[in-house]
Amino acid sequence: MNRFSFLNIFALFLAVLLTPTSRASDAVQTPVRIVIVGDSTVCDYPAAHTNRGWGQYIGEHFKDGSVKVINLAAAGRSTKTFIQEGRWKTALGEQPDYVLIQFGHNDSHAPNLPEATDAATDYKDNLRRYIDESRAIGATPILVTPMVRRSFDAAGKITDSQPPPGRNLSSYANAMKEVANEQKVSVIDLYASSKELAEKLGPVSSAAMANKKGDNTHFNEKGARAMADLVMEELPAVEPKLKEYLKTP
Repeated sequence: MNRFSFLNIFALFLAVLLTPTSRASDAVQTPVRIVIVGDSTVCDYPAAHTNRGWGQYIGEHFKDGSVKVINLAAAGRSTKTFIQEGRWKTALGEQPDYVLIQFGHNDSHAPNLPEATDAATDYKDNLRRYIDESRAIGATPILVTPMVRRSFDAAGKITDSQPPPGRNLSSYANAMKEVANEQKVSVIDLYASSKELAEKLGPVSSAAMANKKGDNTHFNEKGARAMADLVMEELPAVEPKLKEYLKTP
């Protein structure tokens, strides 16, 4: 083979490597992985179940194929029991890029219950662990305060009274915001936005978001989608890098 023929063949080989098809293939990106951890207000439910969690619907806000949402939230869990049962280890094993963390409802249960934590002490410590261990694997943690329980006083305002003292859900929402400030972590204040929405709707219209009559904590599809919308209104602001993956409103 002479030198001229060799150069022609080499040039043809380079041309094949650099065809548009090859470059397009190289440009395919792996979807951003978002893992969600939380409780019954967040988790996935079977189609036949009356409950719905907001984690079931946030994926609809992203462009097709750009983001993979892995919802590992589980009913009845708190910051403590989610770790104890190995669920947090499973979440880390998903190698997420982002972790959305919402706990508080079950943490605020009576102190004698196994899921209960104290807002000022072990609840905060558990949140710090979620943050530290997320960062240790290269993931970005984002805290989400628990949405309100839809209980109203005579004036139509959300009431947060829940004995004994210190078990009020607002104590856990405030504790989460304090940890977020301390650890320099983004936080979506779903407690504040859900309170505003519930009070705007009032007791009767708010009840239409419930999974069943008299349940002021859990949601049907309408309520879960409303919570998902509130989360997604704040998410691009607290994590601007996710804006490019959102569908055009």
